[in-house]
Amino acid sequence: MESIRLTMAQALLRFLDNQYIEFDGVEHKFVKGIMGIFGHGNVTGIGEALEYGPEELLFIQGKNEQGMVHAATAYAKQKNRLEIFACTTSIGPGALNMVTAAATATVNRIPVLLLPGDNFACRQPDPVLQQIENTSDYTISATDAFKPVSKYWDRIVRPEQLMTAAINAMRVLTDPVETGAVTLALPQDVQSEAFDYPIQFFQKRVHHIDRRPAVKSASERALQLILRKKKPLIIAGGGVHYSFATEELVKFAEAFQIPVSETQAGKSSIPWDHPLNVGAIGVTGSLAANKLAKEADLIIAVGTRLGDFATGSKIAFQNSEIEFLGINTSTFDAMKLDSTFIVADAKEALNTLHEGLVSNEYSSLYQQSEIQLLKAEWDQEVDRLYSVEMKEGLSQTRVIGEINHFINDEDIIVCAAGSLPGDLHRLWRSKNPKTYHMEYGFSCMGYEVSGAFGAKMAEPNREVYAFVGDGSYLMLHSELVTSLQEDYKITVLLFDNHGFQCIHNLQRGHGSEGFGNEFKYRSNGTNRLAGEYMSFNFASHARSLGANAYTVTSIDELREALEKAKQETTSTLIEIKVLPGTNTDGYESWWRVGVSEVSNSSKVVKAHQEMKTNIQLTKPY
Repeated sequence: MESIRLTMAQALLRFLDNQYIEFDGVEHKFVKGIMGIFGHGNVTGIGEALEYGPEELLFIQGKNEQGMVHAATAYAKQKNRLEIFACTTSIGPGALNMVTAAATATVNRIPVLLLPGDNFACRQPDPVLQQIENTSDYTISATDAFKPVSKYWDRIVRPEQLMTAAINAMRVLTDPVETGAVTLALPQDVQSEAFDYPIQFFQKRVHHIDRRPAVKSASERALQLILRKKKPLIIAGGGVHYSFATEELVKFAEAFQIPVSETQAGKSSIPWDHPLNVGAIGVTGSLAANKLAKEADLIIAVGTRLGDFATGSKIAFQNSEIEFLGINTSTFDAMKLDSTFIVADAKEALNTLHEGLVSNEYSSLYQQSEIQLLKAEWDQEVDRLYSVEMKEGLSQTRVIGEINHFINDEDIIVCAAGSLPGDLHRLWRSKNPKTYHMEYGFSCMGYEVSGAFGAKMAEPNREVYAFVGDGSYLMLHSELVTSLQEDYKITVLLFDNHGFQCIHNLQRGHGSEGFGNEFKYRSNGTNRLAGEYMSFNFASHARSLGANAYTVTSIDELREALEKAKQETTSTLIEIKVLPGTNTDGYESWWRVGVSEVSNSSKVVKAHQEMKTNIQLTKPY
């Protein structure tokens, strides 16, 4: 067999450069490139291979290891998992900085390939700089921390092991069910060791994603379940987008007059002004969707993992005759809430059920005016929140409304954590699919700016806006610099409300007076952070990095800054001073958190009792 002598790192890159994915007859080059930060554990291995290797693989220089993986994750998410970036780091802290982002990708079922450096396989220089020495098991290194957050993990201790590991990595990365973070730990000496690799290993590989059809027996069970139900409610999840099933979802809902609610990942799968779109569901849900969920006798969950926010910690469904139908490519997700389930592609399953329900002349028993009234009531509430006037300062909901009115229907917004996801889920009006990019599987603070950069790389002809609180921005904003370096313009909308106000609100909602979540100076003579608010000039900070920046304290200034930012050709930050506590809450939703059973505060004790009462109303499994 013909072979070629390459280092393990050179062979890895040549292999990655020739991987393709095919879906619905369209072929995509799967690995767009490599994002990396070099250190002694990868610079002379993968670094050398990148410098002199295939130019088709784009190299992006990250500024923070976690940030660059978030960017890679956002890129793959926006590309509907049909293209990815790999990420390389040195050993030790460089590698471990990727663990949080690895978990973010895995929880959200997004493919990302991680290539951290590792200790010397030969062990001769041990302990090498940044090596963790485990005295009871010397095979353990920093990269073992990736095991619980990776869908596939391997350590390449001989160059020939790469072949099996790389093929397995592609198996997982291209699997709609098993996908997530894949980690190949690369000892720094092995990266540079050569082997005579067979030429066949580097041939073009096309990984086919076949739409999984709904099998007849499962479809019949689902059909019979729907036929005996009068008031079904659809919960549309991220799987609707990944299946490219938005049109099928709308046609299905229209044909049988079934209202549609959306999870964070599923939002924008149906236009906000469609008569059957009743809005967000669950803890951050709309009043319309949550009222319908309480009365529904069937929940049709399409492409969602049914997390606690979508189900209101399992309290959202109160009809004694409630049953669930799960449609998902993953059995693990499809069977949640003890569902009758179809393990199939969302588009295939919806089309199959559509045909069966038409044959049986099915329609829900909702009165058209019933859904219209709920939707109109909610639309009026959104309009009210979009128009809130404060005596001094800006309300968060008013600012969101102004931004929503300003941007175009095809522009993309990116968010992840804090109080903004709740307000955006409830209030944001999305017209087109894939314009609402929310990382809420892990709700990872720091994803926002990095994610906007990744989304912009995926959609370079669209405007991309990062919605980020001051807390998240302070945690991680470094890929703003990378957006400038790569000339991918993003607009960062920084909501400055003096701290971690989302959790501050959560505290106060459960009996606390508020502790440790606002950015305040320490009070003189006390051990409490209860003094004056700290003051930051985020606009000046952004300018110091090379970005354009504006500060706004009024609606007129906001409108002017948005217009100017749109005209800018490089990344821009708009610092928006908003009043704490001006976000949304409630709307017949509940989220279960552990509340102290014993406390010196009577408010906390009361909140604990309320928690116990609500637990009695939840579905137990």
